[in-house]
Amino acid sequence: MNNRIHVRQDLTEEQRFQYLISGIRDYAIYMLDTEGHVSSWNTGARRFKGYEAPEILGQHFSRFYTPEDQASGLPAHALATALNEGKYEAEGWRVRQDGTRFWASVIIDPIYDEHGALLGYAKITRDITEKKKAADALRASEERFRLLVQGVSDYAIYMLSPEGVVSNWNMGAQRIKGYSEQEIVGQHFSRFYTDGDRESGLPARALGTAAREGRYEAEGWRQRKDGTCFWAHVIIDAIHDEAGELIGFAKITRDLTEKKAAADALAEANAALFQAQKMESIGQLTGGIAHDFNNLLSVLASGLEVLTLRGGAVGDVKTLDSMRRAIDRGAALTQQLLAFARQQPLQPETHSVNRLVSGFESVLRRAVNASIDFEVHLEPEIRATVIDSARFESALLNLVVNARDAMPDGGRICIETANVELKERDVNGLAAGSYVKVTVADTGTGMSPETAQRAFEPFYTTKEVGKGTGLGLSQVYGFIKQSGGEVKIRTAPGEGTAIAIYLPAAPGQDAPAQQDTTEMVLIVDDEPDLMDVASALYISMGYEVLTASSAQEALALLASRRIDILFTDVIMPNGMNGVELAAYTREHYPDVKIILASGYPLPALKVEHNNLNEFAFVNKPYRLSDLARALRSAA
Repeated sequence: MNNRIHVRQDLTEEQRFQYLISGIRDYAIYMLDTEGHVSSWNTGARRFKGYEAPEILGQHFSRFYTPEDQASGLPAHALATALNEGKYEAEGWRVRQDGTRFWASVIIDPIYDEHGALLGYAKITRDITEKKKAADALRASEERFRLLVQGVSDYAIYMLSPEGVVSNWNMGAQRIKGYSEQEIVGQHFSRFYTDGDRESGLPARALGTAAREGRYEAEGWRQRKDGTCFWAHVIIDAIHDEAGELIGFAKITRDLTEKKAAADALAEANAALFQAQKMESIGQLTGGIAHDFNNLLSVLASGLEVLTLRGGAVGDVKTLDSMRRAIDRGAALTQQLLAFARQQPLQPETHSVNRLVSGFESVLRRAVNASIDFEVHLEPEIRATVIDSARFESALLNLVVNARDAMPDGGRICIETANVELKERDVNGLAAGSYVKVTVADTGTGMSPETAQRAFEPFYTTKEVGKGTGLGLSQVYGFIKQSGGEVKIRTAPGEGTAIAIYLPAAPGQDAPAQQDTTEMVLIVDDEPDLMDVASALYISMGYEVLTASSAQEALALLASRRIDILFTDVIMPNGMNGVELAAYTREHYPDVKIILASGYPLPALKVEHNNLNEFAFVNKPYRLSDLARALRSAA
């Protein structure tokens, strides 16, 4: 009884195993003999491959392979691999009975008996066509996305590791930042930041913000490979895996330099427009007040004249004189206000600013003190401009005095002229065209942006009470604007100030004017009255005149200016005398004609020089004919 029960149980287990294998539909499970012929067939095999068991049993399994795989010997290779390595596993195309193909996952295991003899092979095949289609679709989508990202040239799009190391690089990143993919992948993204941002820890803060909040967005300066900077809009997004772990960052950068420049230009234009409107309004108000105040002063002045004619006590006369001086000061003040309001009467004529600067240079030099180096650099072929010469000289003096006051401990003042070609919006308030630029620059204390913005307003001053009216720069501004020009300030605290005057070139001055052929005379004399007399005589002969009160001052002019004639006194205190100056000039500037002057006759001069007679000489007092004769003999 027990034996029958045991046998029945064995049969049941075998039947169960057979039923299990034959009933599986999702896998083709079948046996191959040692040569690769099919020796069993289940329901899954019939469903995948389309063969009924009688049709396929005894057939070689290679018929399931594509013709290409059959030709390459893949079936035999599969069996050999399973036999040698204990298993063969692969994916590939297989062929159904009807000739259609499906993508299969294949496993082949060798089967041995209890003595180790090869009985054949167990083969399991699964149809994963749909899975392959999905994987192919995903790869195609990823490839399209990769190509899309790579093809974007207006944005730098790339990935960062959690530590900030660049892991890929698109064409936009290469175009904007200048690095090729081979140069930058594996490098830390902080190299794109400026030195100041790196030192302040900005790259680390950006990644920290993105990791903490999921996103970081900002604008700022970034550096290209060549060291140039560009204004960037940056977005950093944190990337997490399915488990929520941070696996890196996606970074998108756009170059907004041109957009920022346009926005800055618009802001500057709006600020300039506001400033111009403000100055125009102040000018109209100032002009109206000045005119009314002038009328009141006229009444007072006329009344004082009447009272003076009637006579009075001595005390009354003193009072009237004080009142008259007050009226004169008031009249001068109204003229200053009218200058700012651009309502002063002008006498514009065509001038070379070089000649105006040169002719006024001696006055400008006397306006500064010995602790200040005074330099003049004039462009040789300067354009002519139409301007009131007296007002221009007054404007220059105002600028030089302001520069002097900004350097209580000494420094340098430089006046420079230049021809400039302006494009639209190069200088707000001026149309494109040809201009003459006159710059007065100093190395003084400079101005804050707030001070510079108000510098041209009347009565605005940073000087101590009683040391300035605040009308100097406002007069310059009003005069230049009335002359069709513009005034610009470039300054910063501790970096000095440069005030540039732009004046329209005279009609027909699109090209630089020919160099002035008038000869320049440098007169050196420590006596101001004698210097003025000599200047008047040379000017009457048609010469341009520069003056210096010492040999040192003359040397500075010789180094910076075109000098044709040196007319110097022989006896001068404090250092180099006139003969030494003449000898130095002959050695370093051989084209300069030299004339010596002295109150002593030539033989009586006790100065050391071997060839004193080689210079033209005039005795003081000299007349115009003496100078003319000396000019003819000067070498």
